[in-house]
Amino acid sequence: MKLKSLVLLLIFTMAGIANAHIASAEVPDGVWLIKGEAAVQIFDCNGLLCGRILWLQAPRDSQGQLKRDTRNPDPALRQRELCGLTVIRDLRSAGPNHWDDGWFYYPDSGRTYNIKMELTSSDALVARFYQGTSFVGETKTLRRVLHGTSEGWC
Repeated sequence: MKLKSLVLLLIFTMAGIANAHIASAEVPDGVWLIKGEAAVQIFDCNGLLCGRILWLQAPRDSQGQLKRDTRNPDPALRQRELCGLTVIRDLRSAGPNHWDDGWFYYPDSGRTYNIKMELTSSDALVARFYQGTSFVGETKTLRRVLHGTSEGWC
């Protein structure tokens, strides 16, 4: 009888660990507004989190052309359109509603930053952008938005 109880306890414990792993890997799918300037679609990319630009407050330059990645340090990439550009990549699950060890490309400066994120509610995603150590950086709250509700969508 004790062996049967031990086996059942082990099965329930393993099931709990598996469920905890599944919960930690949940993706905050959707479109998230950053500083009112851009909206990024967060999605699963091979078990990691990624994000691509889906909306820009000002998607066109002064000549009416779609904005391009003109400040990219690689001259070969400077003609890429910002619309659809992947700017968040490789965020790894670090527990329930936490992701870490990713990077964020900021097209306005052409610089790449480390990023970690936390889903604090169904409509709030807190992102920490930094270089080197997370103690020195900037924290932004991204808000979930509906896709296609205003001008500027890619």
